[in-house]
Amino acid sequence: MSGHSKWATIKHKKAAVDARRGKVFTKLIRELTSAARMGGGDADSNPRLRTAVAAAKTANMPSDTIQRAIKKGTGELPGEVYEEIAYEGYGAGGVAILVDVLTDNKNRTVAEIRHLFAKHGGNLGESGCVAWMFARKGVITLNTNQIDEDTLLELVLEAGGDDVKTETDVYEIVTAPEAFEDVRSALEQKGLTLDVAEVTMMPQNTVSVEGKQAEQVLRLMEALDDQDDVRKAHANFDISDEVMAALAS
Repeated sequence: MSGHSKWATIKHKKAAVDARRGKVFTKLIRELTSAARMGGGDADSNPRLRTAVAAAKTANMPSDTIQRAIKKGTGELPGEVYEEIAYEGYGAGGVAILVDVLTDNKNRTVAEIRHLFAKHGGNLGESGCVAWMFARKGVITLNTNQIDEDTLLELVLEAGGDDVKTETDVYEIVTAPEAFEDVRSALEQKGLTLDVAEVTMMPQNTVSVEGKQAEQVLRLMEALDDQDDVRKAHANFDISDEVMAALAS
């Protein structure tokens, strides 16, 4: 499994028990509002909103809070307007990092992002310096104890998915962005519990890091994830399961 997907799985598990629920809700509300503003308030016809609603429900966000966020996006209720920006840079060991943000003050945000990169052994780069290393893909992960690999592969391919990879106790499913919803729906209809289900930017190659550099990279990823304006942070690191588990615990 790619370093990206390992990190996504760890974030999912952390979010499920995260005591800082207010911070989690703040990010989800921004995403709900922005998704509704861009694609409308009907989740059935707005894939990004549908994904945001699913994430909000997984985090146990109350339904009325979800609806208020959506109505702020459609203009039915007053709300902030967030600008979507991507920042690019490098972490320790030359790891490429792509950061998607939703912000109402880009000057404040870029200063904070630059500070986080510098604090953790990296540097913010120019636009275009690492984006070419990533491709937009649907990624779904689930525990292997729910279904055997052959059955899963057949299900995924029939729904239009690209591939299924297995590592230890986790399946990683990769799809084209346009096939993501069909594959996720097919899995959910089988009663499978999905750990990660998102359309994201996957690295086309990886950089192996260990020791202090691995720690710096993961600390930077965690700091970016905790930053209020960051929607998602993507990276092309490859860190062993043992090191990642130890540093993320």
